Formats: sequence, structure tokens, C-alpha cells
Amino acid sequence: MPWFSLRPRDPADPRWPLPDEPEVALKAADAAEARAKFAQAYPSEPFGTPAVPVPDAGAGSFRNDPDALVVSETAEPPARRA
Repeated sequence: MPWFSLRPRDPADPRWPLPDEPEVALKAADAAEARAKFAQAYPSEPFGTPAVPVPDAGAGSFRNDPDALVVSETAEPPARRA
């Protein structure tokens, strides 16, 4: 199974859940599965705003903005040392 790198198209996007990490590497069958795994691991704020109380569409949501995430196949990331 290949590895995919996900990063925000705009590095200053406030929805990015990991401010100290410019990208996330996930193992997935394809780019669509990588996006789905990202959405599951880093869900949005549960409910938007009082004006738009839609589940899973809060300020942290990339769900309805697929162009905001850049997904590309990448090599296996190096193991992290603690």
C-alpha cells in the first residue's frame, strides 16, 4: 500500500490541525482513502456556527473544500525518534 502526503494548499490555513507539522503522511490505497483517513483522524469542530449548525462543518473542516488539501504520493516517511 502506498504512502500519501497531505498538506494544506495554503500553509497559513487556520483549519490545519497540526501547526508544528507542515504535512501528514498516511498509508492508503489511493488519494481518496488518504483524504478519508485524514478526515477521520482530524475531524472538524463538531458543529459549525450558531448561524450554520451543520454537523462536521465547523471552522476546522476540510470536508467541503477538497481543493484546500494537497494529496500526493510519497515515499515511506522515516521513523520518528522520541
